[in-house]
Amino acid sequence: MKLDHLVQCSRDLLGIDLNPDIQRAFSVYADELLAWNDKFNLTAITAPDAIAMRHFLDSLAVILAVTLLPGQRVIDVGTGAGFPGLPLRLLHNYIELTLLEATAKKTTFLDHITRLLELDNVRILNARAEEAGQDTAEREHYDVVLARAVAQMPALAEYLLPLCKVGGMCVALKGENAVAEVQQAENALRILGGHVERVITVELPQVPETHHLVVIKKVAATPPKYPRRPGVPTKRPL
Repeated sequence: MKLDHLVQCSRDLLGIDLNPDIQRAFSVYADELLAWNDKFNLTAITAPDAIAMRHFLDSLAVILAVTLLPGQRVIDVGTGAGFPGLPLRLLHNYIELTLLEATAKKTTFLDHITRLLELDNVRILNARAEEAGQDTAEREHYDVVLARAVAQMPALAEYLLPLCKVGGMCVALKGENAVAEVQQAENALRILGGHVERVITVELPQVPETHHLVVIKKVAATPPKYPRRPGVPTKRPL
């Protein structure tokens, strides 16, 4: 799949140049996403330009919220088919990326695409966020915690903040209701040790809805009881 529009929009919107190797990797990624989609139901977005804007460019826009540095540990919670984590890893090959996904068929695709693209420093974790957040190997282990289209902010905060180390950052990719969701999550953020630093508005070409990046700093340790057992954060949000 040709992704010329992605190259131009990455330059115009984000100020980055995608070199030929990165462009080829994105092209392979798009082709494999479509090839696997009928069987694994990975995405409802199948038009080439829509994949480029709604998946790839949307993921890369995270760099407007946080600077990814060499050796940083980054986790993408509920990554699905790899968004936003894998596009960011294609751009920044020096981060240590964990892709957290509860659905086994999606982790099968993630394993396939990371092997095909020969990506090192990428780990795939088949688990729920509530389980990972209570795992001593994962808890408060990450410099940057990411999520896109996973849950409403009060529940999402309980998924993300236990994984983030104190002083680290969480970035939630949100739609038009981001500001209202942040207000609803004030109590959850206070309990879990998070503070919203800013909400960044992102206008993607050919995408009518306004997107937002909710940037949360981890300012205090998360109490040991959080996250609660699987399913509880969405059923009884803080």
